[in-house]
Amino acid sequence: MPIDASTTASAILPLVGGPANVTSVTHCMTRLRLALADPGRVDDAALRALPGVLGLVRSDDTCQVVLGPGIVTRVTAEFGRLLTTTPVRTQESTPLKAVLRRLAGVFVPLIPALIGCGILAGLNGLLVNAGLLPGLTPALAAVAAAFMALIAVFVGCNTAKEFGGTPVLGGAVAAIVVYPGVAKVTAFGVTLSPGQGGVLGALAAALLATWVEKTCRGRVPDALDVLLTPAVTVLVAGLGTLYGIMWAAGAVSSAIGAAANWLLATTGAFAGLVLGGLFLPLVMLGLHQALIPIHTTLIDQQGYTVLLPVLAMAGAGQVGAAVAVYVRLRHDAPLGTSLRTTIRSALPAGLLGVGEPLVYGVSLPLGRPFLTACAGGAAGGAFVGFFAMLGDRVGATAIGPSGWALFPLLSGNRGLGTTTAIYAGGLATSYAIGFAATYVFGGVRAAVAARAVPAAG
Repeated sequence: MPIDASTTASAILPLVGGPANVTSVTHCMTRLRLALADPGRVDDAALRALPGVLGLVRSDDTCQVVLGPGIVTRVTAEFGRLLTTTPVRTQESTPLKAVLRRLAGVFVPLIPALIGCGILAGLNGLLVNAGLLPGLTPALAAVAAAFMALIAVFVGCNTAKEFGGTPVLGGAVAAIVVYPGVAKVTAFGVTLSPGQGGVLGALAAALLATWVEKTCRGRVPDALDVLLTPAVTVLVAGLGTLYGIMWAAGAVSSAIGAAANWLLATTGAFAGLVLGGLFLPLVMLGLHQALIPIHTTLIDQQGYTVLLPVLAMAGAGQVGAAVAVYVRLRHDAPLGTSLRTTIRSALPAGLLGVGEPLVYGVSLPLGRPFLTACAGGAAGGAFVGFFAMLGDRVGATAIGPSGWALFPLLSGNRGLGTTTAIYAGGLATSYAIGFAATYVFGGVRAAVAARAVPAAG
């Protein structure tokens, strides 16, 4: 049954302490993220029991309600309308978490465009290779590539907005990074090139612009503020971007690309093992957000990120583990029946790369199956990494999707057929090892007997 966004938002609000307890509202691909004045007022059990709620993640002053892709956007919009005051961001608990949340605020809103343009780019590539619709492919190429050509501007706008500046000023300064005229500028004895520094340069440029703007505010007379502050902001931050940021960010971006390629080319199997095995714990701690600028930099620089297909294996390991739990509990009622119902409802989302329902509804509450699922992710990551050592790089043209949903976004250096086969082999490996490790070593029946695991929505 389709979930009604308005009804869901109305049901969630009182369970998190009401409007007065909510200080900010955001969302990612699958979660409604709420910053709270008093986290102790949240009714965890009632939230988990709501229809449509797939899980709950608590972290310091933040409550994350797992709803799934698509519906989370609609619920967030409805939730915002229910609040009687404009949400105000609270003081973050630690500097690291503050930085990570700000980075997510900059890059997560870009993901829908990355996905849409990535799928169109893949479709266009198929048409070009097949020699089909030659009159349409140039138009598709323009539609697919335009966003990436100007992504620096969007990063600049979001950065300024996230850090308290004027979005259009952040975008104006970040636009310098991709402006063709920078080819006439020489910095540190080197002629600049359009796009040098990429999204990292745009991020740094907008941060500088925000700092300059805030410095000007309050120091410039009110009568002149509307004229002087924008002019000084664009001038100072623009020159700083040309004569420092683009050069430095370009060096960092090149180093990131070289490091990612070297890591997989020389230690691919081991790197894949570690990345695939540890990614879900990183997600639970929120540390995966630090990878978003790296993914975006690789896509901007090379056309795809070689890290995402490896990290996607973590979710596949969870699928394999969940199937093993389902099989193990086929004769265990009533607790087994309840958990098997949860798995049946969450498995389609898991296959499409939305792993939270399986993680928080199945493997994590059981304990050991979470570890065996991570072993499955490690095995799949090692599989993909091994082929990278052989020179077969598998990448994704956008971030966000994983599992089967990543197939339309795959790209690589050996052709789509080889790239797809390697990624599919990695998924199969993760499924198989996640299943086998959980079936043999998961201690599923003992864990279920020791604790009552409720169905996740």
